[in-house]
Amino acid sequence: MILFWSLALLLVAASLAFLLPPLLRRRQKVIGPDADAAAIAVYRDEKRALEAELVSGAISPAERDAALLELSHRLGEEIGTANPVSTARRPSRRAWIAAVVVLVLVPIAATVLYLRLGKPEATTVAAADATRAAHDMSDPQIAAMVEQLAQRMKAQPNDPQGWMLLGRSYAAMRRFQEAADAYARAAALVPDDAALLADYADTLAMVQGRSLAGKPLQLIEQALAIEPTNQKALALAATAALDRRDFSASLGYWRRLAAQFPEGSEEARQMASIIADVENTARQSGDKSIASTKPVTGGSPPGTAGAGPASGATIAGRVDVSPALASKVAGTDTVFIFARAVDGPRVPLAVLRLPAQELPRDFTLDDSMGMAPGAKLSAAQAVVVEARVSKTGNALPQAGDLSGKSAAVKPGARNVRIVIDQIVP
Repeated sequence: MILFWSLALLLVAASLAFLLPPLLRRRQKVIGPDADAAAIAVYRDEKRALEAELVSGAISPAERDAALLELSHRLGEEIGTANPVSTARRPSRRAWIAAVVVLVLVPIAATVLYLRLGKPEATTVAAADATRAAHDMSDPQIAAMVEQLAQRMKAQPNDPQGWMLLGRSYAAMRRFQEAADAYARAAALVPDDAALLADYADTLAMVQGRSLAGKPLQLIEQALAIEPTNQKALALAATAALDRRDFSASLGYWRRLAAQFPEGSEEARQMASIIADVENTARQSGDKSIASTKPVTGGSPPGTAGAGPASGATIAGRVDVSPALASKVAGTDTVFIFARAVDGPRVPLAVLRLPAQELPRDFTLDDSMGMAPGAKLSAAQAVVVEARVSKTGNALPQAGDLSGKSAAVKPGARNVRIVIDQIVP
């Protein structure tokens, strides 16, 4: 419908552009001084020619005088009237009035005539038919469209968005192996897309009979390393931990996810229900480490006092930026605060992500913020807490990021101070 009215407006504008200029362009004839000079010059040439003929004896004096008289009459007729030149003058008031009338009446007349004689409902019907046709597409038609996309991706294999769309399409059709293959192609092109990795893990789990063990879990951990607050990755990690009957880790992931929803929202109520179910299952299984605590229902970011640790010790402190680098921190930057074991794997034992505009900022790290099953902050002998300002939002260090770290501390430490005072080379 918008297209129709746009074309109609364009046609009206074209009609006005054709009608208005002639009304506003009035011209009059004025005498051209160059034309008078030309006529006089011709007279002189012909007079000289008559004098020459008289001297040569070709004509008599009477004939010369008669010819000069004829030339004089002709010159008098031509001067002031020869070759008039057109010059523009300002349009009259009447011309402007006519132009305004045309400008107003043509669009109104076109609209009224169409509403009376045309079919205005046709555009609405056509739009409704198009929408209905889109919803009424049959399964073979959808399959044909997906196949066309698959053929296009063979010709354009370096288009990650195309591979993602193909993966989602195959997953919707429950063709999970083909969906996983498409996601794998996309992940090879954009390996730092947490949402893509979560979708890839979910689809691969379906291929494995809904099992998140192995490759899917690796993809989930990779997604959380890139984006610790990714909701789908947190839900998958919580589910994977529950499958292993690691209730403590599962609750930690669910609480991190619950902290992202506003208190009282439908999502927060669903999270509270899930957390209560996991706690109840853990108690029934005889897991004594699970305390019955009020689940987080929103508001506080992961790692703040409102979240509370699933179990074990916490580390608390404050992150600040040195005055020398304060001007290099933008409000759109992202801050990652994470703890790593002094002696052990490099995988973070706890990660907190927050906007750079919140600096300086108090923080709390605990077991619920872990990145890998079994890698717990409370189990480490000593850790180093590092804070990094990322310009790209990528969890992996990039040149130009700003960083700072603490000395080695033990789990349970308080008042840990970190000053961001270094630039990542």
